[in-house]
Amino acid sequence: MAEFNHVHSATEMPEGDDAKRSLHHRMFLEPQDKKRSMKALVVKQAKKTCSCTPAKVKDYVFSFFPVLQWLPRYKLREYLLGDIMSGVIVGVLLVPQSIAYSLLAGQEPIYGLYTSFFASIIYFIFGTSRHISVGIFGVICLMMGQVVDREVQRAGYDLEPDALRVLSDTAAYVNTTIPPVNQTSQKLLCDKSCYAITVGATMTFIAGVYQVAMGFFQVGFVSVYLSDSLLSGFVTGASFTILTSQAKYLLGLDIPRSSGIGSLIATWINIFRNIHKTNICDLITSFLCFLVLIPAKELNEHFKSRLKAPIPVELVVIVAATLASHFGSLRETYGSSVAGRIPTGFLPPRPPDWNLIPNVALDAIPIAIIGFAITVSLSEMFAKKHGYSVKANQEMYAIGFCNIIPSFFHCFTTSAALAKTLVKESTGCRTQMSGVVTSLVILLVLLVIAPLFYSLQKCVLAVITIVNLRGALRKFKDLPKMWHLSRVDTVIWLVTMAASALISTEIGLLVGVCFSMLCVIFRTQRPEAPLLGWVAESETYESLSAYKNLQTKPGIVVFRFEAPLYYINKECFKSTLYKQTGVNPVWVKAAKKKAAKRVLREKEGDSGGNQTSISMDFVSEPLGFHTIVIDCCAIQFLDTAGIRTLKEVCKDYREIDVQVLLAQCNPSVRSSLIRGEFFKEGEDHLLFHSVHQAVDFALGAQERSATSASK
Repeated sequence: MAEFNHVHSATEMPEGDDAKRSLHHRMFLEPQDKKRSMKALVVKQAKKTCSCTPAKVKDYVFSFFPVLQWLPRYKLREYLLGDIMSGVIVGVLLVPQSIAYSLLAGQEPIYGLYTSFFASIIYFIFGTSRHISVGIFGVICLMMGQVVDREVQRAGYDLEPDALRVLSDTAAYVNTTIPPVNQTSQKLLCDKSCYAITVGATMTFIAGVYQVAMGFFQVGFVSVYLSDSLLSGFVTGASFTILTSQAKYLLGLDIPRSSGIGSLIATWINIFRNIHKTNICDLITSFLCFLVLIPAKELNEHFKSRLKAPIPVELVVIVAATLASHFGSLRETYGSSVAGRIPTGFLPPRPPDWNLIPNVALDAIPIAIIGFAITVSLSEMFAKKHGYSVKANQEMYAIGFCNIIPSFFHCFTTSAALAKTLVKESTGCRTQMSGVVTSLVILLVLLVIAPLFYSLQKCVLAVITIVNLRGALRKFKDLPKMWHLSRVDTVIWLVTMAASALISTEIGLLVGVCFSMLCVIFRTQRPEAPLLGWVAESETYESLSAYKNLQTKPGIVVFRFEAPLYYINKECFKSTLYKQTGVNPVWVKAAKKKAAKRVLREKEGDSGGNQTSISMDFVSEPLGFHTIVIDCCAIQFLDTAGIRTLKEVCKDYREIDVQVLLAQCNPSVRSSLIRGEFFKEGEDHLLFHSVHQAVDFALGAQERSATSASK
């Protein structure tokens, strides 16, 4: 236990003040017994995992299906009204957004409605958050659409005449019923729309498998690398790409969708090259929709505390635009692009195309990570706000199954969405039951109302998508405040945003993660390392560069290194210590050796006593301090390079008669020092539990040295 008795024993101290000071230091810590048997740990964990009792099975089933826990305790009179109200309102808002975001994902409108319907039902069964709304999310739709367009182009469907588009729904129905023998006719009947949802469903399945695997192996820690500033910058950068992808619909242009690196710039070049082909009818319709939607959205936000529910202005605009397009014959007269036939009911289930998995498996990774990161962060945020708990691991299962199961029913990838979650919370949502109500509203549209949207112009859907980007684009207003709070976070935001917008969404996310990790490394590579001063009438030491009126003890330098000490910053530690103390022991030793050699030569040559005395004075010239106390409170860990650096520093200063003491080391650092044989035998007293103890010890040692010298 000696390594934890980090002071001299009382018998080594003289009587008087020094004895009192030694008693002030005395502290004894007995370490906990640590069981290091790996075999015992493995056996214990295996028994715990493999044991099967009725109680454990019941707990497992109830934790995997949270609905079995909260539904029997559902308070009908207290919860039902709020759940119905929020479910209906979210459903009404979700219908136009599902149709609009389908275009963003490269799909027909009906598939967006399918996706929203199944996601709400499945999250009701598996989810633990009472408030989040799971459904279509713009950024994920964008990433999905880029992959879908790439695979459709690879398959050669862009060469189809536009006339074949009208066969899409028929082909989709027929593909699910024809026998597998007739593969040739199946290929002929599966047109561009059919192939697009096949790619989307396959990618959704793979993303869901990744998310469930993350939950099973408990690798949710991946999300910690996606900081708030990184996610915010990524969403804002992706919003520019979403806006760019929808601009062609505002103008009624028929241009191919650009994908890959630099797609944003390539799309705008294409738009300006074809600007003379603008459809005036679509342009006027877009302008009128903006005039209605933007002020209405602003009023909704301004008066949200007074309104019991937000005005469903998007639905009003869609209904009005559909009626105007139908009765004005805008498609026939002006050539406006419309949504087309939206069938009622459900298509028969169909498995993903297993042959496409190698093509899309890599693309599904960022989609899976973004999906679960946003879902888990939103669920935890609203759970904390309303005073209940969620299981992050179960949330990964929930969002994974919200992708795996619907992928068999012609759906694409989903996640939680902040805007709809805020609406759901503000309109009285109490439990996951509101998701069932939302799915019933969408079901009504699927079974009855969907065909009525045949004449809806695509430019109206593009306007709805763009208007919903306001929240992400408003982040620019927060930049001055963010810069004031943290310049590093602001730079991470700007870099991620620019990379996501100008390069590509996937590469932008990767650039953001790498850049934020580099920022962490750079911050530990060049950390703050101030000298400390004593706060009068206390035992506290603070930075001399940060505070005024601090005192220093004569002959003692207190130094704090505010980062882990490891191979990356070991040279920075040494150079900063030498700079702050003003003494580089290596240079001092070298100067002393050089002076000693000069003295020796002068003696041998008998060149004169005057120079000899000057040289000897230089050799014996005292330093301004006799002790360095290193405050290790901010050093979280040491690696082998860090231990070796501390050894070198102590050795170098000892050789020029300067003592180095360590204070406030955490148990991990102490253990590393002991394992690294930092202390010679009997030297473990040089480790102190506080800076004040170390300074007192140094002062006492200096007093004893002066007393013995005077004798």
